[in-house]
Amino acid sequence: MSVNTASLSKVSPATRSALIIGGLFLFWFGFAFVWVFKDAQRIHREKMETRALNLLSGAGEMVLIPGGKMTMGATDGASDEQPLHDVKVRGFWIDKTAVTNEQFARFVAATGYITFAERQPENVEAAAPPERRQPGAFVFTPPDPASVPPGIQPAYWRYVPGASWRHPGGPDSNITGKEKFPVTQVCWDDAVAFARWAGKRLPSEAEREYAARAGAMHLPFVWGRELTPGGRWKANVWQGHFPFENKAEDGFAGLAPVGSFPPNDYGLLDMAGNVWEWCADWYRADYYVKSPHADPPGPESSMDPGEASVPKRVLRGGSFLSSETNGAGYRPGARWKKAPRFASSEIGFRCARSVP
Repeated sequence: MSVNTASLSKVSPATRSALIIGGLFLFWFGFAFVWVFKDAQRIHREKMETRALNLLSGAGEMVLIPGGKMTMGATDGASDEQPLHDVKVRGFWIDKTAVTNEQFARFVAATGYITFAERQPENVEAAAPPERRQPGAFVFTPPDPASVPPGIQPAYWRYVPGASWRHPGGPDSNITGKEKFPVTQVCWDDAVAFARWAGKRLPSEAEREYAARAGAMHLPFVWGRELTPGGRWKANVWQGHFPFENKAEDGFAGLAPVGSFPPNDYGLLDMAGNVWEWCADWYRADYYVKSPHADPPGPESSMDPGEASVPKRVLRGGSFLSSETNGAGYRPGARWKKAPRFASSEIGFRCARSVP
């Protein structure tokens, strides 16, 4: 003992400080490693429990999502995806796929519901062109490259009278043989009406992102780290020079039937690409700065700095038109917004249900 004491007495104060600091560093490093390891175990356990519960319950068209935590938002996207913030979400049910033409047709047959795209437009501006005074909706129309001057942003949306969920591309189109495709040309109000009839609701923005991430909280895509792992596309999105050329490398130049791509780790299909999906929330560009930590319900009102006079709702997930050059809407943190009665050929929805 006397030898050790003598040895220690010879250690300089600087060395003792270094040893203490090194010991504290090793302690906190070990603590952080154990915490991260346990959190990874928790996420893996929740995934396995979710799969088991859904197999036992024969979940069918809905999947039970376990409650948990996530880091919401992104640092590689638009300013309204920031700041990154921690969110806690309670468990909920969510549709395995977007609502299909077949499902929406059953709703219409049972209720006689008429979508807003099929109704006479209200509050049309005096300067609006004649076609905007007729029932209809917006249809993606690829422009002719030769007709667009260099440096000019091309117009690729066209209001088409007669476009509706039954005729998503206009009066000459139909959904025959497309019963398993996601319903489109439905506005937020139409989606809410369907959800109420089905005994469901629209998911909150936080629920939609949480379900899309499926426990993988820091990955750039819902399927992993790479955009095209093994050279294969994992979602129905745009490949090529948008909006002129879609190479359809994913197998689809337009919409795809629901479930055409592998599910995420929660068993949910098409959580990225195919159609943008309505969420319950109003849109505010600055909401993440002050949103609640637990089950954020969305703001009480809307605010889009780019169009301050138009209240808007949130959409999530991206669509078959999403590409790296127009915002990469298929990223789990990507946000979009539209007026509640806006309908187009790239917008659909899926429903959620609260756990009692």
